[in-house]
Amino acid sequence: MSVPASLAANPRLDRWVGFETPGRARVAIGKVEYGQGALTGLAQIAAEELDVTMDQVDLVNPETDASPDEGLTVGSMSTETSGASIRAACAEARALFVAAAAHRLGCAPGALEIDGGAFLLEGEPSGLDYWTLASEVDLAVAPTGEAKAKPPEQHRIVGRDFGRLDLPAKVFGQAYLHDLAPEGVLHARVLRQPGFKATLVGLNETAIRHAVAPAEVEILREASFVAFISKSEAAAVAAVNAAEQGAQWNEARDLAPALSETASLKELPCQSFPSPEAPPEPSNRRRHSAGYSRPYIAHGSMGPSCGLALYEAGELTVWTHAQGVYPMRALLARVCSLEPSKIKVIHAQGAGAYGHNGSDDAAVDAAVIAVRRPGRPIRVLWRREDEFGHEPVGTAMHVELTAELDAGGRIADYATEIWSGSHTGGRGRCLAETALGLPPAPPPAAPPNLPPGVRFSGGILNAIPSYDIPVKRVTEHVVQAPVRTSSLRGLGGPVNTYANECFVDELAELAGEDPVAFRLAQISDPRAIAVVERTAAMCGWAQRGEAGTGRGLGFAYCRYRDRGAYVAAAAALTVDTEVRLERMWCVTDCGQVINPDACKNQLEGGMIMAASWALKEQVKLAGRGIASTTWDDYPILRFDEVPPVDVELMMNQQHQRSSGTGEVSLGPALAAIGNAVAHALGARLRDLPFTRDRIARALLAG
Repeated sequence: MSVPASLAANPRLDRWVGFETPGRARVAIGKVEYGQGALTGLAQIAAEELDVTMDQVDLVNPETDASPDEGLTVGSMSTETSGASIRAACAEARALFVAAAAHRLGCAPGALEIDGGAFLLEGEPSGLDYWTLASEVDLAVAPTGEAKAKPPEQHRIVGRDFGRLDLPAKVFGQAYLHDLAPEGVLHARVLRQPGFKATLVGLNETAIRHAVAPAEVEILREASFVAFISKSEAAAVAAVNAAEQGAQWNEARDLAPALSETASLKELPCQSFPSPEAPPEPSNRRRHSAGYSRPYIAHGSMGPSCGLALYEAGELTVWTHAQGVYPMRALLARVCSLEPSKIKVIHAQGAGAYGHNGSDDAAVDAAVIAVRRPGRPIRVLWRREDEFGHEPVGTAMHVELTAELDAGGRIADYATEIWSGSHTGGRGRCLAETALGLPPAPPPAAPPNLPPGVRFSGGILNAIPSYDIPVKRVTEHVVQAPVRTSSLRGLGGPVNTYANECFVDELAELAGEDPVAFRLAQISDPRAIAVVERTAAMCGWAQRGEAGTGRGLGFAYCRYRDRGAYVAAAAALTVDTEVRLERMWCVTDCGQVINPDACKNQLEGGMIMAASWALKEQVKLAGRGIASTTWDDYPILRFDEVPPVDVELMMNQQHQRSSGTGEVSLGPALAAIGNAVAHALGARLRDLPFTRDRIARALLAG
């Protein structure tokens, strides 16, 4: 058996599991919790393999040197990658302890069972457990890859609902980084550049001192990095507010509002990656083309980003809600000119982000200040205007599709051409480095384990729909976006799935077929067929009415990244001057389900987030950068607009590899809404979001 990638990269069992405290099983992981509930599922995997109870598992909060290095928590892969490594590490540890117990008892290993960490011989207590044997078993060894995990039919914990381990502390205000208030803490706010090329040439300190008494706030300035430090958080905020009004900049951005719209993407400088496939030969096949788009969108975290840092005795400690403690340490080492061994990064939970929001920047802000003002904890909390105005946003995308149908009405040739900013280019970079005038950051590292010659790009995920299509072409143009872009839930996958699945409905109409029947005719994978058929039954597809009545029912399907979960979704809605969602459905086959309730939560949350993207969200650009800096400027779906969402899991695939569910439902949900709007109106809207103005234009055009 092979050793899972994360375990192979951290190849000592004691990095993952230990029994130092009587009655407790220490389990260390490198993935972080930021709202997805993954830690509970990972604890279930460990408890299952060790045959201890969930109450006996102590999950180690991610921290450099105390946790394995699993990189970033991204891509709906925590259960798939970290879960596989935890399962393997615990299986290896269990095998070592079983061998030690069998040797002590003079019996065959197969004669032993474990219950709550205690070893049973022929069903009776043996007097041995993990903790009495801990001094005899060396876990500071590499995994062999030979220990067998428990088969699914023996699972007692995996596959069952367990309440999320992170929720009690959150309910009682003990979990969030924002709530940490160490003794002697100083509050800081940072003046932001209006563009990465902007340099500060004037700071109106008179206005600042008029807003805040000189004794209340210290001004720290280095190059174009300016921080305001105070014992009073209100004083620091007042100082930065005053500074913004009077700051003078060279080479400040001046963005045209038209750059907010996706049509501008094709006019921006770009690097192109054409398809290696030759264009189709001339033929008499039916041919169809269409273009779809999504604008720049924000993460929309309910709480703004926060960072806490202390520099003392030449060592830096940083508390962050970023997506990985080791990547954060590497960034801090570069920006603060410190050896990684002198930096400790501790994860503390923050507002959910599902991507790369301002968390890295807030932590770096705090660290930069702390290194220059040692001995006191420095807390940086972004304002709402900072979060909307300066976080990396999800890039706009424009997707043009062309397909040919053969004589039987099946897709014979499919081409996708994508214009998109970078989905990962903001990784390992931060605002402070340009303000400090540091050398340019190195380009982000390519994901590990890619085959030679294969290029990773978040913009081409699910670029081709998940059907049996003989000839496929993908061309990508990576544009230089006018604002900072980075990862947001699903990267380009949800947008591509939205475009493809709406286009498939158009192709079904061209072929004169029902949209679900058209899809099923081009799927050979039985797992895919099962989710499509079940979703169609759940939503009452057979009773779908005529188009153009103002009531719509839409459908969509995809396999996440062509290797993950199988997901189908449907949406029912009404349209008059606005879209009103009435109900949504989702069926997912994600292989082995660890915690059914947690999976359903992720799928439902993804669908609601997609609904907000579909109906509401767009970052507006103008002047010095992002102009939509408040909730009034950037509305999201409200509670009274959230429809009932019915989610089912295929629980008959427990022998299959687990796939994550954090990102998988967004694309199908987006497309189901798009197809439902087209069904309701009898006219197709292709550009997100589906605003009142776009609905009116579509009706007038019809």
